Amino acid sequence: VLQKWVNREISNFDYLIQLNTMAGRTYNDLAQYPVFPWILRDYTSEELDLNNPAVFRDLSKPIGCSVVIIKIYFFFRYENFEDPLGIIDKFHYGTHYSNAAGVMHYLIRVEPFTTLHIQLQSGRFDCADRQFHSIPATWQALMDNPNDVKELIPEFFYFPEFLENQNGFNLGQLQISKEVVNDVVLPKWAHSPEDFIYKHRKALESEYVSAHLHEWIDLIFGYKQRGPAAVEALNVFY
Repeated sequence: VLQKWVNREISNFDYLIQLNTMAGRTYNDLAQYPVFPWILRDYTSEELDLNNPAVFRDLSKPIGCSVVIIKIYFFFRYENFEDPLGIIDKFHYGTHYSNAAGVMHYLIRVEPFTTLHIQLQSGRFDCADRQFHSIPATWQALMDNPNDVKELIPEFFYFPEFLENQNGFNLGQLQISKEVVNDVVLPKWAHSPEDFIYKHRKALESEYVSAHLHEWIDLIFGYKQRGPAAVEALNVFY
């Protein structure tokens, strides 16, 4: 599979799906759901220029370290952490890039994930401000909040329906703007959920991502998961 990918005989999407499967990740287990990378950082432009490297996220860094000031925060958290009982090892991140709640967060508009989310929240929808209501706002939250280090799920590259509230669920309204949470707010460069998926998938298969995807794979599936390489890469999880 690796050789096929290197020879461009299979797509980046197919290779990531195969890696997830080999790593024991599966659609049948929310706690081990397939994980995909954030690949873009431009969610505000009117047009998406895939020939411009500046629109892409730095795939060599964990998503939590995309901003310098947060990167410094995590460095010092690791250096200064000490468990008095000596049980908990040092870590950069107290949460994880993939977990069951995160999967339900992204797929809240689609069953059976809607029901699972409601069960998780003791029989009701979570507060509207904490729900997945906007792709640009979700990216910005990653940049602003050191406690949010979620990567993406495969659906961001093939399943436009999860961005629409086709079942008409009452997801509440945002506290400050009073905006009703309905369909997911898309980047300006996407004119519909289908257009977002098309351009996002095109970005995944772009030359820039093809040349740098291995750097992210090192963090999630490779040698930077544990040990000195993980410490150096600021990639140690609780």
